[in-house]
Amino acid sequence: MDFKSSDTITGPSQEEALPHTATAAVKIVIVGGFGVGKTTMVGSVSEIRPLTTEETMTQAGIGVDDNYGSESKTATTVAMDFGRISLSDELVLYLFGTPGQERFWFLWNGLFEGALGAVVLIDTRRLEVSFDVIGRLEERGVPFVVAVNDFPDAPHHSMDTLRRALDLDEVVPMVKCDARQRASSRDTLLTLMRYLHSLTVARV
Repeated sequence: MDFKSSDTITGPSQEEALPHTATAAVKIVIVGGFGVGKTTMVGSVSEIRPLTTEETMTQAGIGVDDNYGSESKTATTVAMDFGRISLSDELVLYLFGTPGQERFWFLWNGLFEGALGAVVLIDTRRLEVSFDVIGRLEERGVPFVVAVNDFPDAPHHSMDTLRRALDLDEVVPMVKCDARQRASSRDTLLTLMRYLHSLTVARV
């Protein structure tokens, strides 16, 4: 497409412009298995219109993608989700949601570049899909918190039971979360930031 000198190029709307008071930006990655609510979380908490790369699921994914427990899901992330939230006048988080299917995990290398921490979303109906995700974070040395997403038909377990099932270190924070709710998603991100701060203080 050819642009003429008379064409107007517009930037972000006033509502989506980065606050002029912002002095620090942190990259956070939202990870988890297929259908655990990563796109939902980014969309619910983002103060800007989120970027998504969702595509309609087709017959080609049958037998390749494990959608057990989320059979009603009709679209899936094939690259990433992106959003932004200001936790204060100075601190801004850039959120990157990863694709859940294992065949897209090769994209993680780029998405994790420069990330300070991660939120692992889990679905208690399909706890086993979280094992490899957590293992990959531990291998990379990326600090993370675990958020138990509240699905209406999901079985309820105590945090201690889930921690043992996931073989999580006692220092890793676990919280309950409803990824559909902005306040709940924001609280999860605040838990991660407090955890990252505690790790920084411990190193001093």
